[in-house]
Amino acid sequence: MRVACLALMMVVLVSSVRADDVPGLVKDKPASGAFVETERGFMVPYTAKIPGTNVSFEMIPVPGGEFLLGSPESEAGRKPDEGPQVLVKTRPFWMQKNELSWAEYKVFMSLYNVFKKFETNKIRVVNDSNMVDAITAPTELYVPDFTFEFGQDDDLPAVSMTLYAARQYTKWLSAVTGQQYRVPTEAEWEYAARAGTKTAYSFGDDPKDLAEYAWYSEQSQEKGPRKLGLGKPNAFGLHDMHGNVAEWCQDDWLESGYAPLSDKVAAAKGQPLSVFDVLGKPILHDPRVVRGGSWLSPAEECRSASRLGSVYSVWKDTDPNLPKSPWWMTDDPCRAIGFRLLRSIDDLPRDQIEQFWNIDNESLQIDVDGRISGGRGIYGLVDKDLPAAISTLKSGGKKK
Repeated sequence: MRVACLALMMVVLVSSVRADDVPGLVKDKPASGAFVETERGFMVPYTAKIPGTNVSFEMIPVPGGEFLLGSPESEAGRKPDEGPQVLVKTRPFWMQKNELSWAEYKVFMSLYNVFKKFETNKIRVVNDSNMVDAITAPTELYVPDFTFEFGQDDDLPAVSMTLYAARQYTKWLSAVTGQQYRVPTEAEWEYAARAGTKTAYSFGDDPKDLAEYAWYSEQSQEKGPRKLGLGKPNAFGLHDMHGNVAEWCQDDWLESGYAPLSDKVAAAKGQPLSVFDVLGKPILHDPRVVRGGSWLSPAEECRSASRLGSVYSVWKDTDPNLPKSPWWMTDDPCRAIGFRLLRSIDDLPRDQIEQFWNIDNESLQIDVDGRISGGRGIYGLVDKDLPAAISTLKSGGKKK
């Protein structure tokens, strides 16, 4: 296997779509820069703009491959939920170069008032026939001074959103761009963080080198996150996979780690599991997996295999709402938790991608329904026509 500018080139079997019709996929081999070779063409880095705005984000190609999920028992700082290790195989994907920024997330936050105005003017009405294409947008922050204590600059990572809000963000972005974005599974996240390594960190085992790559408690002195992309990237070209803010993944967190996969591992007879075999079908609202460590974390919690399970009863403790907000967390470590985007090389079937976008358990559905029925939440349709409809609304029109 050859190496091309930090991206390992691999051939994978995927469905046929013209390369030049797909962002980040080109027909001809690039003369320079990072790329991943596939049967559909060459995956390359790309920059996309959120339609209707000047806000953009960067995506980096990550080759498919096999790796051991979790950490060996000999690894310093290892916790029981990081094992037993499982051999996993992933297909190629693009991952966001940096954690999602406030510039990006504030566009999404603005949809709450937009959807309220649509509802008042009976524009783009949501009903049973089109609910599949609707999302909820986050309500206004209850205590913005707390969330924004360390700043809300466009190039700071966005924080304090719940996993549900992050998933709704990816559904909205997918609808307006025509590309399928989602949060990563934790197997995909760890594979991208390791970037081909088996060591505790993407650069080796010695935490003394962590300061070159990460922003963590020994550096930050717990004074908040830093601007995106200031540390060295890993070998795939991804920044802040260690530290700065921790990142949501789709999976349930279990105290027993990967032990529940033992039957699947046995049935595989030495062959790797897919990332979706590891994921299963999450059924819990909480706890869910958070990865990467943050500016609040000591070095050992920034290791590639380190995991954190959400504790919403603590992370939303001071939220006075009943039910608690489905979109925001109010208590630390929430100001040190964000997310980043992933896009597979080939789209997932609708029923599978909806597991990454929509409400996936009864307790969360009850919370959202309670907020909507009480007038403290709103549904809105998301599609490629939404940016134009927002523009028309802002100009004083009422075009449906």
